[in-house]
Amino acid sequence: MTLASRMSVLGTETAFEVFAKAKALEAKGKDIIHLHIGAPDFSTPENIVEAGRKALTDGWHKYTPAKGLPELREAVAENILSFRGAEIDPNNVLIVPGGKPTMFYAIMMFGEAGKEIIYPNPGFPIYESMIHWSGAKAVPYGLEEEKGFAFSAEAVLALITPATSLLIVNTPANPTGGIVPRSEMDKLVAGLEKHPHVTVLCDEIYSRQLYDGEEHVSILQYPSMIDRSILLDGWSKTYAMTGWRLGYGVWPSHLIADAERIQINSSSCANAVTQVAAIEALRGPQTAVDEMLASFDERRKIIHEELNAIPGFRCVMPKGAFYAFPNTSGTGIASKTLEDELLNEAGVACLSGKSFGKFGEGYMRFSYANSADNIREGLRRVREHLANRQA
Repeated sequence: MTLASRMSVLGTETAFEVFAKAKALEAKGKDIIHLHIGAPDFSTPENIVEAGRKALTDGWHKYTPAKGLPELREAVAENILSFRGAEIDPNNVLIVPGGKPTMFYAIMMFGEAGKEIIYPNPGFPIYESMIHWSGAKAVPYGLEEEKGFAFSAEAVLALITPATSLLIVNTPANPTGGIVPRSEMDKLVAGLEKHPHVTVLCDEIYSRQLYDGEEHVSILQYPSMIDRSILLDGWSKTYAMTGWRLGYGVWPSHLIADAERIQINSSSCANAVTQVAAIEALRGPQTAVDEMLASFDERRKIIHEELNAIPGFRCVMPKGAFYAFPNTSGTGIASKTLEDELLNEAGVACLSGKSFGKFGEGYMRFSYANSADNIREGLRRVREHLANRQA
């Protein structure tokens, strides 16, 4: 049996690998504090769960249109107008089974041998994995710790060549918790006017997780970018619906049919019951969303303070998502070594910054999608481990 050679370049998402290792240790009786996984620890709000139950009772058991239920696509358009101030055509919305399909479709549509795709590094590991899988050249741009892990628009634009087909932007960002300020997005958009051959994929899955009054700057707020941008968002982070597997892409008019065709060839359509529940999520009460955000904000402040109290660590205040990305170079320990030691010896599951690209060396990702008590206990264990290691 011989696999296609491209299988050798397909990466993975380390969070799931660490999760499996942590569960194996727990099965042996070891107490593990989970500060690694990018999933809210809250339950899906009850009104959404009830909408899903009712959908099952009401007979939502069959295929839906490949693009998704028309009512859901209309609700997405309403939501984008409400929270982003951008007006879109519901016909340009493609409902997909999770957040990853939109990036998968976009990268496969624009990536091939001879093409280049620019992406954030450290960044969500599936960007780089899928770029390699497509046959394109992966071109990373760095995120600056001194700027709260925002990028320099000038530096990103300097990477564009005639071979560049796609540029990936992620705000708020995984793994850093950074955001793209309007000033840098303005510069990026202005610069892209000189490169009309470049399409932009903007991953905005954490668009509702913002703190300290920060505004979410969406690519759809720029009229000049509407016909050359793909928006990625979904329900998993905002509504604690990671297991429901539902997301959406907003596509330019000239690309939506191609994206729909890939959907038909891969998953046919998203889950019908989940789509009905998602309508309730968008149009129903948003109280639970606000409450979850308030809890994340409290935990954000705790984890920032606790991380900065660890010798050898320094951590900028995250402005979005639910991740902190401390610089751990002061410990003198390689990131992957620290990841393994903290899991196996201290009982703390967290992720090496190297898991998010070569520029992540010297950093670790800690998720604060866990209780305040667990965050404090987990970081107490980190301090204790490092102290014992140096003794």
